Amino acid sequence: MRHNKKFNHLSRTKSHRDALLSNMAVSLILHKRIFTTLAKAKALRMYAEPLINRAKTDNMANRRLVFSYLQSKEAVKELFGPIAVKIAERPGGYTRILKTGNRLGDNAKTCFIELVDYNEAMLKSGKDSKAGRTRRSRRKAAAPVAAPAEPELPAAEETKAE
Repeated sequence: MRHNKKFNHLSRTKSHRDALLSNMAVSLILHKRIFTTLAKAKALRMYAEPLINRAKTDNMANRRLVFSYLQSKEAVKELFGPIAVKIAERPGGYTRILKTGNRLGDNAKTCFIELVDYNEAMLKSGKDSKAGRTRRSRRKAAAPVAAPAEPELPAAEETKAE
């Protein structure tokens, strides 16, 4: 029976899969965005988000646990430093997966996975688009301007007077 065995094996042994996900998590933490296949990105999200969540409380136990998964001092410093400050208020969902199409060689679905709080373009566009207007308000604003059309009687009277 396959009870509670939902993760993707990625056609690798356990040791190979752990090394792959660890290296990808280190790259994600250091570079804030990595380009990969969709299956690996989904597996990485399940691997990295609990580690990022641990960074909210900075104590020796959490640092040692995260280091046991990542095996990189630079990544642990970055995770418990600037990244922890940015995600302090966020309740979850620290990564975003954006699909980029299919790869030319083997037609694999590709995407990039990024840390949500580090994409300034998405943060700015999200705030601007929510403050937008509706079509109905545009029609109401345009309608009164076009309605008052006054006849040109004074101009006609001036030509008769001459």
